[in-house]
Amino acid sequence: MAESLPERESMDFDVVVVGAGPAGLAAAIRLKQDAPDVSVVVLEKGSEVGAHILSGAVIDPIGLDALVPGWREDETPVAQPVTTDRFYWLGVAGAMRLPNFLMPPLMSNHGNYIASLGDTCRWLADKAEALGVEVFPGFAATEALFDDSGAVVGVAIGDMGIGKDGEPKPGFQRGMALHAKYTLIAEGARGSLAKQLIARFRLDGDREPQKYGLGIKELWRVPAEKHHPGLVQHSFGWPLDNRTGGGSFLYHYGDGLVAIGFVVHLNYANPSLSPFGAFQQFKTHPMIAALLADGERLGYGARAITEGGYQSVPRLVFPGGALVGCAAGFVNVPRIKGSHNAILSGIQAADAVAAALAGGRAHDELAEYEDGWPQSAIGRDLRPVRNVKPLWSRFGTVGGIAAGGIDMWLNTLGLSLGTLGHRGPDYTATRPAAETKPIIYPKPDGVVTFDRLSSLALAGVGHEEDQPPHLQVADMALQISSEHDVYGGPSAHYCPAAVYEWVGEGQDLRFQINAANCVHCKTCDIKDPNQNIDWVPPEGGGGPNYRGM
Repeated sequence: MAESLPERESMDFDVVVVGAGPAGLAAAIRLKQDAPDVSVVVLEKGSEVGAHILSGAVIDPIGLDALVPGWREDETPVAQPVTTDRFYWLGVAGAMRLPNFLMPPLMSNHGNYIASLGDTCRWLADKAEALGVEVFPGFAATEALFDDSGAVVGVAIGDMGIGKDGEPKPGFQRGMALHAKYTLIAEGARGSLAKQLIARFRLDGDREPQKYGLGIKELWRVPAEKHHPGLVQHSFGWPLDNRTGGGSFLYHYGDGLVAIGFVVHLNYANPSLSPFGAFQQFKTHPMIAALLADGERLGYGARAITEGGYQSVPRLVFPGGALVGCAAGFVNVPRIKGSHNAILSGIQAADAVAAALAGGRAHDELAEYEDGWPQSAIGRDLRPVRNVKPLWSRFGTVGGIAAGGIDMWLNTLGLSLGTLGHRGPDYTATRPAAETKPIIYPKPDGVVTFDRLSSLALAGVGHEEDQPPHLQVADMALQISSEHDVYGGPSAHYCPAAVYEWVGEGQDLRFQINAANCVHCKTCDIKDPNQNIDWVPPEGGGGPNYRGM
């Protein structure tokens, strides 16, 4: 079919940025600060900037300070300073607060801000456009373009108006080719282009495998007497068992707003575990249920999070471009923060691109960026916490957090016990269903806890129904014989959007994919035990439409 499509029209830019998150927008802004005459375009697959952005978020302002000096005097969504910082260990009905003095200094949230990262990106997009950056929402970059030497020379935008049968429909529009001297990939965690480029250029060849978590978030408005602006609260423990990593976050800000969420590390073993179910169960804890009673749920969403840390960061550069932000894996797991490093990486990549363009270069490797990040603020943020995730995985939540805390203190004091590995990608941790005990979650009450379908209504999810599948199963026979028959169908449990269902029995058994539900979290691409599901971008503008997330 591709051979019969018309040739792509093209546009030329100095720099193409894929993704209008904090990293991509920071890179675009910095490029215009460094070189006002450089032409820069930012592609965003969401219907608008911020539509696909989901984070807690407590923001370390180090990135904003470097990118937009004086931002505190601006009218900005980053307006609520952290006033109170609490850590809890949860049991079934009780909670034990952990003393702050036990925490290494890097864990303190003093000086940080609570905000909607989506709204922050909308604000940054305005800044970028004011500098002359072209921002194109609703356009998904689906293909990297290469020259005869193998260098990346831009990206192709996905076609619009292709039917399920793969044939053009009335109103078909061929996606444009955007050519660039340098292409920056800022898609976030497990982006489709980043995944392809990492494999093509073997950027992870001598690195530890990337690790991931699934973060699920709800936005609530609670009564004034329960609202404590500036409160940041995290917890570990219940309802997860000791061998399953994860925890909660709860942030008070704005007009009675509470961002509440739950993260499950995707190296869990039990295939019947449901991160969504665990999150809903968490909200029944007396301490949480009392807060949410008489409140109103305003938003819902989910997103994969990179958790591999320092030793899992791939080589960042390839001929013609670079990875920035969460596409590079710059999240600090124990701090539960990544936006600051995303912005800093965008700045560093932009500085390297500006210098290259000034020197008349194009389509080569930005060695300055690759060589510089370990000694930069990003490296100084990630290196001291590099063993927390491996220790958590080895010794469970109780022993792992204790060992990780000791290791962070040692690094704070200038001591080091080396760097631990991760022992394999997350999908290899899944055990056959016969070796595990099924997990049964309480039914939702419709007041504090909810089901997935009613939650999706708050995510504003929408896709064109008549389009090729963007959730691609490579071998359906393997999906039945292994994912279902051996592992018990974990896709029906791990997906926070009820995309996957096993329907029927025996010869009538089939794998149903409700692609229109997809919130683009990428969990299936990460956790499928056979790596048999490939997430690719649907038509631009499809997916969630998050507000205030």
